[in-house]
Amino acid sequence: MNIRLLEPAQQELDEAMAWYSDQAPGLGDAFLIETLKTLKLANQFPHAWHPLSPQIRRCRLNRFPYSIIYSLDGDDLLVIAIAHQHRKPGY
Repeated sequence: MNIRLLEPAQQELDEAMAWYSDQAPGLGDAFLIETLKTLKLANQFPHAWHPLSPQIRRCRLNRFPYSIIYSLDGDDLLVIAIAHQHRKPGY
């Protein structure tokens, strides 16, 4: 299964990485690594995470307050958002 990020999700990922990079050396890289690990898990077990609707699921990162919002699109895992869990409740 392939992983595809919608453009808004890619922008959210880039912005979060930049913000964490500004906070401490290496923190942006740590955020990216954690995000990639979580994407890999969601890709391996797409139905294991919390359903937000019949088609959309949420997988939370362990170390950072972010969730990956995704759906299945044929053989692809389609990432809709890299959502901060506190900045936009209900997003």
